[in-house]
Amino acid sequence: MESIFTAIIGLICIIIGIFNRKGNISSLHSYHRKRVSEEDRLPFGKMVGLGTIIVGIALILMGGFSFMATVLQKDFYLVIGSIFLIIGLVVGLGISFYAMIKYNKGIF
Repeated sequence: MESIFTAIIGLICIIIGIFNRKGNISSLHSYHRKRVSEEDRLPFGKMVGLGTIIVGIALILMGGFSFMATVLQKDFYLVIGSIFLIIGLVVGLGISFYAMIKYNKGIF
């Protein structure tokens, strides 16, 4: 059950990332919406959206490997899923934080 929930959260992240990539940054904190200039809105949204999509893909992979671990009774799949999740979180959040620093001059 947890693996399905994880995959659904990943799918939601991907959908939000797609909206962000189109320049719709309404899902982001008001601080970021206020500090990003109108001309930087689309490039900012593309970078943050890419980071969000990468995190979403990592969550879906984790859910899939977690499901495989449950069905096949092999903990090795949890290790693989965890590796994908950690890499996806580091890369996705790194891209998003880079965009925030570049276009907002800070994360908070």
